[in-house]
Amino acid sequence: MNDSGILQIEPIAVIHTDFREKFGLPRQSGLVPALRGEIIFRPSYSQPEAVRGIEAFSHLWLIWGFHAAQKQEGKGWSATVRPPRLGGNTRIGVFATRAPYRPNPLGLSCVRLEQVYAEEQPVRLIVSGVDLLDGTPIYDIKPYIPLADCQPDASEGYTAETRQHVLRVDFPPELLSRFPADKQQAALEILRLDPRPGYSDDPARQYGISYAGMDIRFRVSGDLLTVCAVIPDNEKE
Repeated sequence: MNDSGILQIEPIAVIHTDFREKFGLPRQSGLVPALRGEIIFRPSYSQPEAVRGIEAFSHLWLIWGFHAAQKQEGKGWSATVRPPRLGGNTRIGVFATRAPYRPNPLGLSCVRLEQVYAEEQPVRLIVSGVDLLDGTPIYDIKPYIPLADCQPDASEGYTAETRQHVLRVDFPPELLSRFPADKQQAALEILRLDPRPGYSDDPARQYGISYAGMDIRFRVSGDLLTVCAVIPDNEKE
C-alpha cells in the first residue's frame, strides 16, 4: 500500500490451462472437475516455505486478474451488465455478477488442489476444476475452509434460473480419440454445460471451441449437442 492508501498488487504466479480463448471456458470454477491447471510461482515467490502446509487442504481460493478483458481497449467498467445466460437482454448490477469488466478486474475461483511440487524450481501447484484462461495472473492463494466458506443455505439469485441447463453430447469416438486420454473427460464436460450464450439457439449454426490445442466444431439442436469435427488449432482456416 502506498502513501496515499492505494493498494498496489503484483502477480505471485501464473496459471497454465488448456484454454487460450474465452469461448467455451466454464462459467464458474468447479463445474468441470476434470479441467486441470498448473500454477507456476514467479521467482520472487517461488519458495518452498511459502506453500508449507498447503497440502493439508483439499481446495484453494485463487484471486486472479481478468487479463484478457484488460487487453480490450475502450472496455471500462459498467454499472450494469447483461449476463449471456439470461439471453443477453436483461441488465444486472455489475456487483451482482461475476462479469470481467469491473472497477478492479479481479476474479475469485475455488479449485481442488491435486499436487504440490514444493522442492522443485519453480514451485508449482496442480489444481482442478479451473475456469481460467491460459496465462492468467494469480495475485493470491488462500486455503478453502469449509467451516467458514461453506454456506448451505445461501440463495442463488438469478443463477438458479440456469443452473440445471445441460446438454446431451454426441461426440463420435473417432473424433474424441484425437484428444489424449486425460483430456477427453474434460472435453465432454465442457460441451455438456452448453458453452453458447443464452441468446444463441440456431440449429444450423456451427460453433467452435479451442481446447487443448484442438478446435471442436459442433451444432446444437434442442438439448442435443453433436460434434462435427475436431481440427488442430494450427490448421484452422
